[in-house]
Amino acid sequence: MGKEIQILSGSQGECLAVAGGNYRILASGEQTSGSYAVIEMNVPPGGGPPPHSHPLMAETFYLVEGELEFKTESGSERVKQGGFVHIPLEGGVHCFRNVSGKVAKMLCTVVPSGLEVVFRQIGVPVKAGEFVPPPAATPERIALLEKIDREHGQKTYPRDYLD
Repeated sequence: MGKEIQILSGSQGECLAVAGGNYRILASGEQTSGSYAVIEMNVPPGGGPPPHSHPLMAETFYLVEGELEFKTESGSERVKQGGFVHIPLEGGVHCFRNVSGKVAKMLCTVVPSGLEVVFRQIGVPVKAGEFVPPPAATPERIALLEKIDREHGQKTYPRDYLD
């Protein structure tokens, strides 16, 4: 895409089902020469990824609507609409869960890009606003996730790791 300005409507962009959520890639590494990626994350009530770390990427979250519980090795905190979370390079293990009764929406930026590549490998294409359950944790799925973690310098932990 080079230096071409990109404008997306509210339903355009690549949408993927990831961890039970609907993630829309707004800007990918292919469009930013690898410098960053921006992903709109729509997380249903109770949804969110397991604890994980990706020390080679900084990550930010801006909560547009809803309420999420963010957990880190330092503890947990509820983040409401307008809240912001910054996970620096080598920022440690983290996860989030929607603790509200409605879909939570946030903007996630990763520097450098690459997380959107992971989402393409673990997610499945869906329509904007479509939610599908996460795949079953079969031995094949677990092996795939472990392979993706190794390839991208990240690690996924058991759901109860930060409890």
